[in-house]
Amino acid sequence: MNRFQNFCKRKNIEISLKRYGIDALGAMAQGLFCSLLIGTIINTIGTQFHFAPLTMPVAVIGGTEYTAGGLASAMSGPAMAVAIASALHCPPLVMFSMITVGFASNALGGAGGPLAVLFIAILAAEIGKAVSGETRVDILVTPLVTILVGITLSALLAPALGRLAMSLGNLIRMATVLQPFWMGIAVSVLVGAALTLPISSAAICAALSLTGLAGGAAVAGCCAQMVGFAVMSFKENGLGGLVSQGLGTSMLQMDNIVRNPRIWIAPLVTSAITGPIATCLFRMEMNGPAISSGMGTCGLVGQIGVYTGWVNDVAAGTKADITLWDWAGLILICFVLPAVLCPLIHSVIKGLGWVREGDLRI
Repeated sequence: MNRFQNFCKRKNIEISLKRYGIDALGAMAQGLFCSLLIGTIINTIGTQFHFAPLTMPVAVIGGTEYTAGGLASAMSGPAMAVAIASALHCPPLVMFSMITVGFASNALGGAGGPLAVLFIAILAAEIGKAVSGETRVDILVTPLVTILVGITLSALLAPALGRLAMSLGNLIRMATVLQPFWMGIAVSVLVGAALTLPISSAAICAALSLTGLAGGAAVAGCCAQMVGFAVMSFKENGLGGLVSQGLGTSMLQMDNIVRNPRIWIAPLVTSAITGPIATCLFRMEMNGPAISSGMGTCGLVGQIGVYTGWVNDVAAGTKADITLWDWAGLILICFVLPAVLCPLIHSVIKGLGWVREGDLRI
């Protein structure tokens, strides 16, 4: 056992929830952001502003035409795998080999590809790290082992992992349609909490393909956390805190939550209110990329995702037009209600003596 532990330490192989459930998951979301999400944004800008360089094909591969955004989106598998490898501190030969592993696992995982990439990239990367530098022909052995392990695992596991992710996602989406009030609360609170915790709500939404009405509830929960914390802590953190939390991440409050968990009550209650309003009243859906469901107001990605979904639905003929009611719901759910409700609830919590001045300072 000691020999194995020493070997893992020497190879920087850390089998832990933090390394795999936080570091790798968070990195996967960044990889998705820099490929699928950016590609979608590029396509949306090109389509909406009729900018020909962004809408015309720039490459034809295997008979399929790709725009600039299409090429970025097509690289989501390799981008996720390389990002995960970076989070696991892989040596260069392992990291570069993960390009192939990510492509294979994402392609074979189908619509549930992100979950397949997460599991398979972790396994392939750690095995690649284990053999790296152990032979005199490392330049051959390391990529050979990493790629063959990744492709083999992709063939064996990716389809099943993809189906599992899709089944869970479908279950959540169906449950939200059938019970929009209660599921609106559950999804909004849980995804919103995940956004503030040091895990990746965006990666979770992507892995589960959380779109539709459930995706709308997820957006509501994330916005409640980000805008809620930003506005209710404005007195203590000023304009810098408003921007860094409102357009960055509410995770900045994590240290304060550990010191006094009661500061989290107002954003959580707010998300429990805005979630069912989004699902029951405005029927707000996320039909853009699933990763956008877990981004909230971070760079306005959640709102761009909702808008992209509207555009796609209109183009597909499933939605007649983008209405004033749609815009009203998006603005109220994402900005106005969190900015009003969260400080009001927080003032009650503060009046009870549960929170003191300075508890929200970042």
